[in-house]
Amino acid sequence: MNREERTEQKMQELFHSHAAGDEGSDGEFMQILQGYIFGDVCYTGSLDSRMRELVTVTVLTALSALPQIKAHVGASLNAGCTPVEIREAIYQCAPFIGFPKTLNAIAAMNEVFSQQGIDLPLPKQRTLESSEERYEKGLAIQAPIYGDEIKERYTWLPKPFDEAVPRFLTELCFGDFNTRAGLDGKTRELLTVVLLAALGGAEVQVKSHVAGALKAGNTKEEIVCALVHASGYMGIPRLFNALNTCKDLLTEG
Repeated sequence: MNREERTEQKMQELFHSHAAGDEGSDGEFMQILQGYIFGDVCYTGSLDSRMRELVTVTVLTALSALPQIKAHVGASLNAGCTPVEIREAIYQCAPFIGFPKTLNAIAAMNEVFSQQGIDLPLPKQRTLESSEERYEKGLAIQAPIYGDEIKERYTWLPKPFDEAVPRFLTELCFGDFNTRAGLDGKTRELLTVVLLAALGGAEVQVKSHVAGALKAGNTKEEIVCALVHASGYMGIPRLFNALNTCKDLLTEG
């Protein structure tokens, strides 16, 4: 297939619509956009359409791109993602982008679910039996991948924050979210990498989570593929920043 045929095929798969022509006020721009994302990037690398759409929804949530979130929630369903997978991808953004932006993305997602006739609320994915388990169960996920890095890094904080800040991270990010069912640990780590890359200015965290994604079972090619896929949404500079900051991790061995 040539580029135009690939773009048409992917647009039909994800959106059940034809690729952009000359119609509308900005047909030329839409042809450039669709050609790059759906004609080039979507056919480069190993990730399937399902994983690519989870990456896309994650990046759009980080960017608060609400109209595009709605479009890609629909595309995610068409690509074979379950409603629970889409919801978990958005839910787990909260520790990184904050609760207000995440709530906005959830509202956009639920609007699409309602339009598609999907019953809400979706099935619960909480695995914790009590709030007292948040730290213990969260640490059981965090420690094998990240060790005591955060706890050791912030010992200089005044009390009680020297203890509270690392604990809050463990309880919120790993306890409240990573213990949930609906997405496996490998997927959660890969989505976290693209989320942090999309934020910009979080290169320290990008590198840490690339290392974590590798430990969780992602290959170097899958990580690069996810970052390159995100480039059409977050921009080329943030792609290069992410690749440059973790070059040693992606080339060693």
